[in-house]
Amino acid sequence: MIPSRRCYVLLAIGGLSAALLDVLINRQVSLNFLRIYNFTLLVATLIDASQVKNSAVEVTRQKIGKLSVGRDNPIELKITSGTVKAIAQIRDTYPPFSVDQDTLEVNLAANSTCERTYIIHPDQRGEYVWGDLQVRQLGKLGLAWRDWQIPAKQEVRVYPDLIGLKELAVRLAIENSGAMRQARRMGNGTEFAELREYRTGEDIRLIDWKATARRDRPVVRVLEPEQEQTLFILLDRGRLMTAKVGGLKRFDYGLNATLSLAMAGLSRGDKVGVAVFDRDITTWIPPERGNHHLSKLVDRLTPIQPVLLEPDYLGAVTKVITQQTRRALVVVITDLVDVTASSELLGAMMRLAPRYLPFCVTFNDPLVAQIAHAHTDNTKDTYARAVALDLLAQRQVAFAQLRQKGVLVLDAPCDRITGELVDRYLELKARNLL
Repeated sequence: MIPSRRCYVLLAIGGLSAALLDVLINRQVSLNFLRIYNFTLLVATLIDASQVKNSAVEVTRQKIGKLSVGRDNPIELKITSGTVKAIAQIRDTYPPFSVDQDTLEVNLAANSTCERTYIIHPDQRGEYVWGDLQVRQLGKLGLAWRDWQIPAKQEVRVYPDLIGLKELAVRLAIENSGAMRQARRMGNGTEFAELREYRTGEDIRLIDWKATARRDRPVVRVLEPEQEQTLFILLDRGRLMTAKVGGLKRFDYGLNATLSLAMAGLSRGDKVGVAVFDRDITTWIPPERGNHHLSKLVDRLTPIQPVLLEPDYLGAVTKVITQQTRRALVVVITDLVDVTASSELLGAMMRLAPRYLPFCVTFNDPLVAQIAHAHTDNTKDTYARAVALDLLAQRQVAFAQLRQKGVLVLDAPCDRITGELVDRYLELKARNLL
């Protein structure tokens, strides 16, 4: 039992009344009044709290599904009142993530039900436990709160950005339907299917001039997309990927980008493989085709965490070369901060070209650019600006060297890397560069 604000107000009123009686009559009368008043208030408060049990609210937490790291995830509670009006406060026992409100307040009419939702924002993947529900309900007289616990233990898994994957799936479905119509209309692809008459608006590069000369009218080649293209993703989980940007580790951004790119590849009919590496390749998932493969990737990759080890780019690339004999788009998702790492990455990526199509994806930190271009008026800030400028210069040199060797490069902020990577992949597919 916890006394309410009304109870404390009544106690204050009783004290003031006793003081007034002391002045107007005598102290004995005042003390007798105060004893009787406080005893009556205590009994009323105890009765008020005990009666809550007979009309206690029922609270249940709806089953929590798969949560997405770095996203706002709703958690829903269902509250049902008893035979009398209910004023209650509810607190859930959740993992140490940020929430929009830690206490939910309800004011229910008798025999009614409502739903309340709070938003939790996980910043780390893994398995977590939601504990019991803490409920506090005000008595009918408003004198006391009764509090109790409702058993509601539930184990919940925090996944990569599944919300983003669902949004991407809708986008890809729409674009795929349009791409299929466009392919049928324009004959885009790589494998010859048939000849037909030219239609206004079609790409003149598709005209078969020999067939046109024979038939004395424009004829185009209808092409079908190649079905055996392969996308292989190498995800770095080394030291630099442990750093946090915007509340999430770089590795989480990389993992989200990996799964989104895999979804895009599978939606386009490509085989998709993934490897995670540090000093060694710790996870190897061979290329497969089909939507079922995405579920396998999510399950295999979700438990992986970054480690404080330097990545071995050459070892990871060598593994791909030995295992993947067909031409493939090989995407390396990593980060760079120094000349040594960039030279190692350059040497590894050069091994991929020209047999494979190498693609290097890195994360840039907007804070570094902000420091590099900020005005300085003291020695400390000037030194920080010089370091930031040097880091940016080193990155640009590394990217220039990669591009010179035929490596595709994408350098984008963490919060935009997924969208820009998928866009680049779809562009490559549209241009038949794989």
